[in-house]
Amino acid sequence: MNTKTFAALFAGILLAGCSSTKNTKNDLATSLPIATSINLASIDNDKAPVTINPGRFTQETVTYRLPKVIQGTYSVSDFGKYVDDFKAIDYDGNEMPVNKVDTNTWTISNAKKLDKITYLVNDTYDIEVKGGIGKETPFSPSGTNIEADNYVLNLHGFIGYFDSLKNNQYKLDVTASADFVRTSALQNVGTKTSEDGKNITTSYFATRYFEITDNPMMYGNLDVEEFQVGDIKIVLSVYSPNKIHSAKSLKETIFKMMQAQKTYLGDVNTTPRYDIYLYLSEGKEDSPKGFGALEHHTSTVVVMPESMPKEALEESMIDVVSHEFFHIVTPLSVHSEDVHYFDYNNPTFSKHLWMYEGVTEYFATLFQVNQGLVEEAEFYNKIMDKIQQSKALNDAMSFTIMSENILKDPYKDQYLNVYQKGALIGMCIDILMREESHGNRGILSLMKELSNKYGKNKPFEDDKLIDEIVAMTYPSLKEFFDTHVVGDTPINYNDFLAKAGLEFGDAKIKANYILMDGAPIVSGDPERGVIFFTDMVLKNSFWVEQGAQANDVIKSIDGEALTFQNANEILQNVFMWKPGKDVEVKLERAGEEIVIKTTTTQSYTMGKAIIEKSDATEAQKVLRKAWLKG
Repeated sequence: MNTKTFAALFAGILLAGCSSTKNTKNDLATSLPIATSINLASIDNDKAPVTINPGRFTQETVTYRLPKVIQGTYSVSDFGKYVDDFKAIDYDGNEMPVNKVDTNTWTISNAKKLDKITYLVNDTYDIEVKGGIGKETPFSPSGTNIEADNYVLNLHGFIGYFDSLKNNQYKLDVTASADFVRTSALQNVGTKTSEDGKNITTSYFATRYFEITDNPMMYGNLDVEEFQVGDIKIVLSVYSPNKIHSAKSLKETIFKMMQAQKTYLGDVNTTPRYDIYLYLSEGKEDSPKGFGALEHHTSTVVVMPESMPKEALEESMIDVVSHEFFHIVTPLSVHSEDVHYFDYNNPTFSKHLWMYEGVTEYFATLFQVNQGLVEEAEFYNKIMDKIQQSKALNDAMSFTIMSENILKDPYKDQYLNVYQKGALIGMCIDILMREESHGNRGILSLMKELSNKYGKNKPFEDDKLIDEIVAMTYPSLKEFFDTHVVGDTPINYNDFLAKAGLEFGDAKIKANYILMDGAPIVSGDPERGVIFFTDMVLKNSFWVEQGAQANDVIKSIDGEALTFQNANEILQNVFMWKPGKDVEVKLERAGEEIVIKTTTTQSYTMGKAIIEKSDATEAQKVLRKAWLKG
């Protein structure tokens, strides 16, 4: 799931990733599917009953785990801590001794007598407020939800694995109200209705544990739309608790975006089905707060605020979902052994987050200008934003060392740079390849070649990838990788932009109504309990035209008093303002109330931007066209 940053005042993290499992010895007397069940019709105190029936073991001791880390999140989730009342039951129906080794691990002795395991699972969404996003609870799109009319079933939060049986087949039964809409890309092998007709049990099949973790589900009061994009079936499932948004209202935007992506990718092998699960958060205390998305091989789970205006939600969905969909290139088709043989309890990480997340984010940015969804100036602004945000992080850090050690200090605090500098690394490689090939090759063609060489079932050796890329391309890439990716020398982006007839310069650029250069134009005074404009407001054309001044206290926005308690929600709404919106803002200046009642116009500021060089050569212009439109 991406961690790319969601365009919100307090940016949430989008994480993405894929992996699979390694061959292991089978310790069952037979290789029948492991029978698992989740009973959503018997929720006990907001907890879902889970049963695991592994079949007969031939060994004396077995170990059962829930994931500590899941693919692509690059952070510890510890799903075992949401498990209560863990029991092992023998064939006589008696409870067996269980040793809880750590947060996510249980061992059971005398396992030849083990019939089944049972436990209850708490959801993570309504616990987020207690731990804080990114601290003690999983990132929302990787989490779980259990409420009366909606269930977000990221199955890694419910179903675990026996150490030696990750390659065994799984049969999963999910029992829920007959009134529920249910969506899942897992193979449906049958349904059964209860005698009273109130509940339906749907049975699913997975070839191994990886497919359990890689195929989320959503149940409940959903709105679902299905449509074709070329040879791909898109299934869009939306949960909007107050019915503010619907799958139907978003369908056209998603269709247009994915059609453009499909055209951009060309002959890259894709998937016959792609699921998008969108959960819209109400903004209550127990609502999820980690806005963004988690990517899977053929689906993505997205969490966004329900309060977003339609246009803002559509814009965010384009940025977020396009990133996730491009993961079908990497790591689905191009990935290392660390990804292919992922260890959920003690993972190792690839050196190449610049490719998995960076190149994916670059594609999600470039395809929009390539396919005419945005103008070139907007694309340049997005690149400029990434340059500025990357400079705010540690720009003198080896990207390969950071990637390999992403769970450790000091590297874990730099993870966001995979979506900033990682994307810029992709851009520089793209420009270098366009220059060397006279415009005929770029990073997309490189990824296609790597996909053809490897594919989803053949991982590459982590330490050999860069040498392979250089052998497939040009010596100039060797110098770039050694200096700026393996090495820790910051990139001089002006050198690369100049190849395309571009440079940095001062320009009038579009500005947001509450954020400029990634920072709020407001601050707070806890002692007085007020929020006020900073000096930055004087650089924002809209607020200058309205007469706003530095240190003006913001009393209310559109009739709602602005307080420390509701500032996140209200200022996030201001972040989403568009030109043409009627607004009323009440300010206090030296004890006097000042009322701004107006219709928003496009706001501008003067700042550093990427602009066309006045003396750009014809060759540079040709390279630029090949880069942006080739």
